Amino acid sequence: MGYGRLGSPEPTGSFPESSLTNQQEKPTTTSTRKPKLIILGVIAFLLFFGAVASAALIVILRPKTSGEPAKSIRGKPSQSISKACSMTRYPDLCVNSLVDFPGALNAGQRDLVHISVNMTLQHVGKALYDVSDIGNLQMDVLVRSAYEDCLELLDESVNQLSRSLVSVAPPVEGGGGGPVGSTQDVMTWLSAALTNQDTCTEGFDDVSGGYVKDQMLVKLKNLSELVSNCLAIFASTSDNEDFSGVPIQNRRRLMESNFPAMAEEKENDGFPAWVTRRDRRLLQTPAPAIRADIVVSTDGTGNYKTITEAIKAAPEQSTRRIVIYVKAGRYEEDNIKVGRKKTNLMFIGDGKGKTIITGGKSVGTYTTFHSASFAATGTGFIARDMTFENHAGPAKHQAVALRVGADHGVVYRCSIIGYQDTLYVHSQRQFFRECDVYGTVDFIFGNAAVVLQNCNLYARKPMAQQKNTITAQNRKDPNQNTGISIHNCRILATPDLEPVKYANPTYLGRPWKMYSRTVYMMSYMGDHINPRGWLEWNGNFALDTLYYGEYMNDGPGAAVGKRVGWKGYRVITSVAEASKFTVAQFIYGSSWLPGTGVAFIAGLSV
Repeated sequence: MGYGRLGSPEPTGSFPESSLTNQQEKPTTTSTRKPKLIILGVIAFLLFFGAVASAALIVILRPKTSGEPAKSIRGKPSQSISKACSMTRYPDLCVNSLVDFPGALNAGQRDLVHISVNMTLQHVGKALYDVSDIGNLQMDVLVRSAYEDCLELLDESVNQLSRSLVSVAPPVEGGGGGPVGSTQDVMTWLSAALTNQDTCTEGFDDVSGGYVKDQMLVKLKNLSELVSNCLAIFASTSDNEDFSGVPIQNRRRLMESNFPAMAEEKENDGFPAWVTRRDRRLLQTPAPAIRADIVVSTDGTGNYKTITEAIKAAPEQSTRRIVIYVKAGRYEEDNIKVGRKKTNLMFIGDGKGKTIITGGKSVGTYTTFHSASFAATGTGFIARDMTFENHAGPAKHQAVALRVGADHGVVYRCSIIGYQDTLYVHSQRQFFRECDVYGTVDFIFGNAAVVLQNCNLYARKPMAQQKNTITAQNRKDPNQNTGISIHNCRILATPDLEPVKYANPTYLGRPWKMYSRTVYMMSYMGDHINPRGWLEWNGNFALDTLYYGEYMNDGPGAAVGKRVGWKGYRVITSVAEASKFTVAQFIYGSSWLPGTGVAFIAGLSV
């Protein structure tokens, strides 16, 4: 196959066109794979949030002053709609989607934030319902893979938009309970929902035309643009005075004055002050001494022989930490996945190279998203002391070892091994500490807000004529709060790459999407890094709109004198600018990393 990221060229010489073909899908009523539970789940979601929306619209539709009737003009945007939509990337779609939505014409600037989330949620929920209705069609493996990805991603988006809706809802007299999120939570959830839509549609890019693909494109039409508009309207709350009063409950203001206290506590015992006592013990205690909730062992000495069984047995929506101890052994199962409802699961192994989770799926038969040997989307996911591997090999191209889309996800002291697309940091907020990541082309990629700290990133020997690229960050929208921050890491070459490191150069990254954002800070770079540092994706694509930065790195590959001259590239000299990509400011670690028990540096240094 001659493609890199989802049909884009690999950083290499020429390769032959893909010889893969896909069978045409045929309508049938014989399949039993129709996801009825998803349909029922969507109905429940829409009923619940329809009630929430109705309650909110009562507030919105009240006259501005007593005795003043509510306006009922339809079809022509109000001044508030025009102003809000002017801040979006798709203003015509924004206006057209809002003018006929109940309450929008009478809404002020602040109320349109809630209305835009509500409207977007209803569109995504309807798409999920409609998409689930074609699950009974006959599909080949690749089409089925892309289809099931979309079901999962749409379900994730409904959940993220639902939480956002509750968080931005206008206050109701008498208060009321329910889940709430901070400003950064909502930014994260909306950014992830946009990434989900892109991943869903991109899964069909390498699928030949057929009934299922055609139906999916119709049912998914405009969803990415609607979520983008919703994100833009919400993002403007921090910039525009008219939006400054939008009620975001439980708002956490992360003042810099708090960060030194965190660092001071870290000096005392290796953990920040806000790490819970129980999780400190979990992170410091040897695995065999931990009192796990579930034990997995291939020899039958645990509760289960497979990780899949253990995940299934774990409670859903858990608010306490559930510890799954995976004993030493090699676990090759069919795409192990920690789903959205499996929250706060912590996987502890016996160490790198001892507890090994492996698989061999790759593109061609599966989508990149579906190829992961291990995937996690449940909030609060933690993995410690294990290896994640995809053994498909370089000739199979995209083959993911670990995919994480879990908010507040942490991977600690793990090895992640593959070739192309090893580590998929798909979405939401993630933190990697003291991990070893091995790969060749785009081997750390995705659109999470992620910090890799104190990690070793190993470039391996690629196929003939290939160039290695460490990162491929795919921030598509300027309002997404995402990017890859590599802090205090070591950028190294494996022994097999050393003899050919000049024939097969390694680059720090290349822009997968228009607003790609990646920084390297205070890291060591070996001499296998090409002096230009960064590689184009395709011609001049994204070179003006990306953000690539380097701050105080060292080593023979860190010299910036011959770096690219792109408008979007910069050598960072300001401490304030570099600090934006630290744990404390970029992934807001002060509000969620405490509970994980993982030691970290909140700022640039202790």
